[in-house]
Amino acid sequence: MIKKFLQAALFVFAFSTFSSTSHAQGYEELPNPPKKADESRVEVLEYFWFGCPHCYAFEPTINGWAATKPDHVDFVREAPPLNPAWTPHSQAYYASQVLGIQEEFFEPFFNAIHKEKKRLASPKQISKWAGSLGLEGIDEDKFLKTMKSFAVDAKIRRSMEMARQDAINSVPSVVIDRKYKTSGSMAGSNEGVVDVIRKLSEKKS
Repeated sequence: MIKKFLQAALFVFAFSTFSSTSHAQGYEELPNPPKKADESRVEVLEYFWFGCPHCYAFEPTINGWAATKPDHVDFVREAPPLNPAWTPHSQAYYASQVLGIQEEFFEPFFNAIHKEKKRLASPKQISKWAGSLGLEGIDEDKFLKTMKSFAVDAKIRRSMEMARQDAINSVPSVVIDRKYKTSGSMAGSNEGVVDVIRKLSEKKS
């Protein structure tokens, strides 16, 4: 009985020491990372939601890093609807991908919500706004149909599965190579997140 108690206590101590050490470094290791297709590449993945003020505040910091990242590092974003109310924003993000207008859509949409304080919560509101951007070949009806398309639904399902695998329960969160997870709360600040990204992603450069 005493031996079992000591073994259990040792396990708890070892686990807590590992966890505190990881968090002290500003990140935690993820179990069972998926196999990489190309070991020479490093992926930095940001999970976000357009309606999240913390995500919006994080944009200048993460974009500043992305502008100077090493060539072997790929920066990507996913917008899983962790809350069902986020679904229209997720649909909008992936619709912009399907339509090939992600760069033209991303920052203006973020600004419209947080800087201009526009109400863009429903598919109808979002598609009407997207149609007003004046992008070639993109009107309200086309954007709305794309938001509700099979291609967008497949992307959302994939993003939710990735978020489940990466144990994402809040945004913004950043995952490096599907092996390490960090966030402002773990790293202490937005700048701290970038420090962790540099440490874990640029070591191969």
